Amino acid sequence: MSDTQPGNIENVLQEDRRFPPPAEFKPRVSFKTNAEYEAAWNRAKDDPAGFWGELAKENLEWFEPFTSVMSGDMPETKWFEGGKINASVQCLDRHLEKNANKAAIIWEGEPGDTRVLRYQDLHREVCKFANVLKRLGIETGDRVTIYMPMVPELVIAMLACARIGATHSIIFAGFSAEAVADRNNDAQAKLVITADAGWRRGKEVPLKAAVDESLEKSPSVEKVVVYQRTGADVTMVPDRDYWWHELMENESTDCEAVALDSEHPLFILYTSGSTGKPKGVLHTTAGYMLGTTMTTRWTFDLSDEDTYWCTADIGWITGHSYIVYGPLSNGATSVMYEGAPNWPDEGRFWELVEKYQVSIFYTAPTAIRAFMKWGDQWPGKADLSSLRLLGTVGEPINPEAWMWYHEVIGGERCPIVDTWWQTETGGIMLTPVPGVTETKPGSCTKPLPGVVPAIFDEQGNALEINQGGLLVMTQPWPHMLRTLYGDHDRFVETYFSKFEGIYFAGDGARTDEDGYYWILGRVDDVLNVSGHRLSTMEVESALVAHEAVAEAAVVGFPHDLKGEGICCFVTLKSGEPNAEMKKELTAHVRKQIGAIATPDQIRFAPALPKTRSGKIMRRLLRDIAAGRETAGDTTTLEDSNILAALRKNDDS
Repeated sequence: MSDTQPGNIENVLQEDRRFPPPAEFKPRVSFKTNAEYEAAWNRAKDDPAGFWGELAKENLEWFEPFTSVMSGDMPETKWFEGGKINASVQCLDRHLEKNANKAAIIWEGEPGDTRVLRYQDLHREVCKFANVLKRLGIETGDRVTIYMPMVPELVIAMLACARIGATHSIIFAGFSAEAVADRNNDAQAKLVITADAGWRRGKEVPLKAAVDESLEKSPSVEKVVVYQRTGADVTMVPDRDYWWHELMENESTDCEAVALDSEHPLFILYTSGSTGKPKGVLHTTAGYMLGTTMTTRWTFDLSDEDTYWCTADIGWITGHSYIVYGPLSNGATSVMYEGAPNWPDEGRFWELVEKYQVSIFYTAPTAIRAFMKWGDQWPGKADLSSLRLLGTVGEPINPEAWMWYHEVIGGERCPIVDTWWQTETGGIMLTPVPGVTETKPGSCTKPLPGVVPAIFDEQGNALEINQGGLLVMTQPWPHMLRTLYGDHDRFVETYFSKFEGIYFAGDGARTDEDGYYWILGRVDDVLNVSGHRLSTMEVESALVAHEAVAEAAVVGFPHDLKGEGICCFVTLKSGEPNAEMKKELTAHVRKQIGAIATPDQIRFAPALPKTRSGKIMRRLLRDIAAGRETAGDTTTLEDSNILAALRKNDDS
């Protein structure tokens, strides 16, 4: 039996490679030295009101100055009270004097059509659509659902809502009609903005049809605006449905932004729970805007010279914070792409990097593992020399994927910022500072200024180095969620009930001897094998380190002797799975980690169940491994057919 204390997670994966900042990388606008970063971090910890107050005065545009920087302890903290502000002014108006002609968005559709919107173009379109919203009866405080493909009109709709103080609720344009109805009803949305359809891998995704179906169960929705993207045939209901282009045709380009309270709700974004209805995470205006502005600048060293590309969908928090609000607040030029990374072939992303001379590239570990599976020949066909900084987001990155990204995409010259954050945190919390922080494959390294994390055991005791436990935040930060829409009790229960006055992230982590953080995945995914608490992420990393494995997901299942057994779902790069490969992978994990992590089952799968943002849905795999029926919310699942295929493929 292990002598590990309850609540601790054992550290079984060793990673000793280190990469100092490349000598040729010179920070432009971020921290220039480690001493500068340390000074800022300590100032923010010791004097948060002074630190954030100064940044808010210097980096945000105010109609009226705030009278208080922060008030109240978590979970009831408020920021910049007394101030009046508007997010669309922060993203657009303040850039017009010097950068009106600068490209804000360089857009490419999946079929290859392109558009460039300068800051003055974006400002003009946002003002026009804000006037459209007002003519349709939308007022400050109303909720508006946006269910659109990755087209510039999605950004225009967001910022138009922000301009008049309507709270937007964006739903990823792959969710079902049922999911749209649920979110409409929870937010009591008054208007839905959608498109006839969108493009995905050469096929039309019927969005208006899904909205029509959702409205049979969405009594609060009064009107629908439809952007014409593909020309698909759609049903337009008189006095309810309106074409975007017709509404915009003769609209005024003047629309004064509403001066909103700092704590005015900017947006609701729904995130799935393992049980119960999706949670409507609510972010407010001033604190969120300051957080996304500063974390974008610090993390990506984003300057006027850069062309930046975050490959996420705006339907997720990554797109909200690091395609729209953060980059536009900083006056950046962003690439925005509508379609799939493997359409018409697996080289599409790298062609875009070359075509638009992308200098900063931010994507998910899931995508990186897909790139690895597709082969080095695809990035090898493109000139990637414009890249100067790489980033990862969405889940812990396994060291082998990190190394591939470093070598094949970054040419061993680009720093990698491995970022940890959540829908709830609003912005990046833990990350290397590019050009300053020595990196280690698989570690998100250090907290940004204003982020004061700790690792606790189940009793709330701080753990020593290399003891895995529960990742918590001990100090409030401006861009944190304020509540769950319409359910403040659930908000307190979900995030602040385990340790009073402290935010519990739901993730496990450890720190090493350098104070670097290593995320061990969701605590729900921790295995308890014969008294040893093991991180599934570390077992997955061992599997993916094998040359034959493209992707792996590890879950526990009830075991008569061990309490929990280890079940590994594995996708191979190529070839047919067989008994010999099972033996080889089992031995590989045992060698990499130790006997305690020996898999009890290895199940081969052509694909793994993922959300539409690319995260593996391990709780569904736990149900399969345990022989249970699928439970909980599955509205975010990309392909439900995968579950049926996995259930057929038992460990025979």
